[in-house]
Amino acid sequence: MFTQNPKLPLKSMALSSISRFLSLSIRRKDHKFSTLLFTTVSSAENYNTHLQKNSGNIEKTLATVRAKLDSTCVNEVLHRCSINQSLLGLRFFIWAGLQSDYRHSPYMYSRACKLFKINRNPRAIINVIEAYRIEGCLVNVKTFKVVLNLCREAKLADEALWVLRKMPEFNCRADTMVYNVVIRLFCEKGDMDMADNLNKEMGLIDLYPDMVTYVMMIKGFCNVGRLEDGRGLFKVMRLHGCSPNAVAYSAFLDGVCRFGGMERALELLEEMEKEGGDCSPNVVTYTSVIQRFCEKGQSAEALAILDRMEAGGCAPNRVTASTLIQGLCAEGHVEEAYKVIDKIVAGGSVSNDNCYSSLVVSLLRINNLEEAEKLFRRMLTSGVKPNGLACSTMIKQLCVEGQVLDGFHLYDEIEKMGCLSSMDSDIPSILLVGLCQQSHLVEAEKFARLMLERGIHLKAPYVDGIVEHLESYGNKELVMHLKRIGR
Repeated sequence: MFTQNPKLPLKSMALSSISRFLSLSIRRKDHKFSTLLFTTVSSAENYNTHLQKNSGNIEKTLATVRAKLDSTCVNEVLHRCSINQSLLGLRFFIWAGLQSDYRHSPYMYSRACKLFKINRNPRAIINVIEAYRIEGCLVNVKTFKVVLNLCREAKLADEALWVLRKMPEFNCRADTMVYNVVIRLFCEKGDMDMADNLNKEMGLIDLYPDMVTYVMMIKGFCNVGRLEDGRGLFKVMRLHGCSPNAVAYSAFLDGVCRFGGMERALELLEEMEKEGGDCSPNVVTYTSVIQRFCEKGQSAEALAILDRMEAGGCAPNRVTASTLIQGLCAEGHVEEAYKVIDKIVAGGSVSNDNCYSSLVVSLLRINNLEEAEKLFRRMLTSGVKPNGLACSTMIKQLCVEGQVLDGFHLYDEIEKMGCLSSMDSDIPSILLVGLCQQSHLVEAEKFARLMLERGIHLKAPYVDGIVEHLESYGNKELVMHLKRIGR
């Protein structure tokens, strides 16, 4: 509480109060360093020191280091090497990926590719392999797999093929997994002739394509519209003792939906249902068909697929429900969407929360803000919890329409429901800038207090807008604090 000074306007008091809160927040700093951080930095220092002293075979040198190897340590070493020692950094990365007590995560492959700009400098892959050859390093299949995974992350199909061809020079024999990485890259590139050649090449060296290989090939052929080639792989699979399953059929069915027409897709779906067993369509299969019908503006046909899957004992999931609701709303069948929700929820496979959250988002996408807001408020009063996407989209749309106060009060209600944690992190900043721009400074003060108490930072894209507005009131201290907590 504060005593109102009759000589001060309400806006000045509100701004002054925000300034005090911000100032208090900035003073609350903790400068303690954790033992974990110190240990990680020390490990990175050890590895980096040995890298700088290398006089040849780097891998042998690294093997003598007795330091903990984890993703934070690897990231630190890569960052230091990325400045002007990319070859050293890549060799360290590959060596680290071979250690028994450590394994690179997908994020680390992404990080390495980004730091060393491999997609723009594919020569780096070739330089590493050539360095191994020149120095006579011991290289095994696992080494090549790490290199190929880098190619996969950087989407370097030609370089991956070059690496595959280099393996015999190091007395390394490719396995199915190695071929799959290269085949996948050519499938994603759309070069199905090369992918097909590599697939056939496997049989010439006593390797056998597995289900992963065939599914990739089927998807690849379908993506370039070669449906008959994709269909032909089912016969090849059976000849090689690899029985088609629902995953393979679903991949082909998706291609048929896109390029072969929905009538043909329904025939294939019926074929799967009759064959049964491992080929029985699953929820992903049915949802894919429903999605394609909705994309073509045929939501009535999509509803028939829902009936069909439930009759076959396959329960819809959250994606199925969301796809149908969105498709119905896009065609203006809002009442039908409510009926579908009742039906799906009654089946017990998808909750009220998820279904009605999807409906809120779908209504907002067709610019029916009035109905979306009514539904959202009914959800809150009846105890149905909207998900993060529904909350974030609802508040953003209210702000876009100039209903910032409504968004502010809705935020308060959402907080009482315990749904704030799943919302987009930029929502508080959007609300604060809106409150300031519309001169709702009493509410802005209250919201600033909430942000400071919760340690919520202003997002960088919104700081300038808030600062620009508040500078007109001459509160330089407040503007300074806002800049400091923005990020």
